[in-house]
Amino acid sequence: MTLAPATPRRALRRHDREILALALPAFGALVAEPLFVMVDSAVIGHLGTRQLAGLGVAAALLTTAVSVFVFLAYATTAAVARRVGAGDLPAAIRQGMDGIWLALLLGAAVVAVVLPTAPWLVELFGASPSAAPYATTYLRISTLGIPAMLIVLAATGVLRGLQDTRTPLYVAIGGFTANAALNAGLVYLAGLGIAGSAWGTVLAQCGMAAVYLTVVVRGARRHGASLRPDAAGIRACAQAGVPLLIRTLSLRAVLMIATAVAARLGDAEVAAHQIVLSLWSLLSFALDAIAIAGQAIIGRYLGAGDRDGARAACRRMAQWGIASGIVLGALVVLARPLFIPLFTSDPAVRQPLFTTLLVVAATQPVAGIVFILDGVLMGAGDGPYLAGAMVVTLAAFVPAALAVPALGGGLVALWWAMALMMTVRMLTLWLRTRSGRWIVTGASR
Repeated sequence: MTLAPATPRRALRRHDREILALALPAFGALVAEPLFVMVDSAVIGHLGTRQLAGLGVAAALLTTAVSVFVFLAYATTAAVARRVGAGDLPAAIRQGMDGIWLALLLGAAVVAVVLPTAPWLVELFGASPSAAPYATTYLRISTLGIPAMLIVLAATGVLRGLQDTRTPLYVAIGGFTANAALNAGLVYLAGLGIAGSAWGTVLAQCGMAAVYLTVVVRGARRHGASLRPDAAGIRACAQAGVPLLIRTLSLRAVLMIATAVAARLGDAEVAAHQIVLSLWSLLSFALDAIAIAGQAIIGRYLGAGDRDGARAACRRMAQWGIASGIVLGALVVLARPLFIPLFTSDPAVRQPLFTTLLVVAATQPVAGIVFILDGVLMGAGDGPYLAGAMVVTLAAFVPAALAVPALGGGLVALWWAMALMMTVRMLTLWLRTRSGRWIVTGASR
């Protein structure tokens, strides 16, 4: 990042309050999201092993389908925040509506593709003959909720851009509660089995989407913003989302390749790898919450034409990222004796897991910088650079990961390759923020 005069203590405190006010509710909302699948797993687990196996396959497919479109939240946050910074709330909400219309169109397209191909997709993901019917049933019903899921993503981006992360937290808590109640009622009381669980999730997602739409529509009417679909605006949202889609797909490829390599190392190693990934995901929620705050804050500063404010906010959030990474890394080291027994009692799994967690701990300060700078550049609308940087990172990771089994390495070596991947990401993001080329002011980039 470009050097600037030291920020006064009062300004630092202002940045800290703003980061906390946005990041803490965002963290709560992020943690609430994976609880949907956990509730489904807990309810369906009592039906039988075949049903639970079917849920596992269907949930993996649904998670992949939805996570690919996470750019709906990221791109919308940045675009809306810029217009908020420029003092044009009607245009900000209008931009958000374009993102919501795009989400609806993409959701309809996904439904049209997945419904007829559900049995083939389930087979492609390796479901056993006994689990496949349950997976197909759950996938087909849950697919009907994908438009609502994508609307939730886009509408969340709208509210984040408006500097509101509390409403998404409340909606997430309400959605989780409704999902748990509907699942229990439809599965057990109504006797619908795995189909009841799927319908419960669909109804909960539709309820969340309805709440978001109510909030956004009220804001649009209050500020005189049009609710009608605008072809040019929807097209602009899609164009802004393409680079972030490439970034997301590249990141997903890293995780898939890592899992594939771990599977070649043996059953104990791949089991340990899945446990490490679950912890990695949990740690990422804390860092991603600060990154979300960064998207909203940076977008607003740039929209207001405040270059110095954007630089100062970037610098402060980077400090938050490093400090958070150090704290999380220390917690991983200290919590290892408590964390490992929760997941496995097998010594063959514990041994590589114990050492690999040290690598994860050592990587957390790097991860802190990566998440925060990633959020800063998203808030600046610097999607094309993020896409290119992630492709470069993927190109660096693939040979390192593939060399692990070829050279007789184990799970620890694989996670050192993951550490290399994060280091490359950090360098590419740091070079960009240091150059200052991401600082483009105005209501639109």
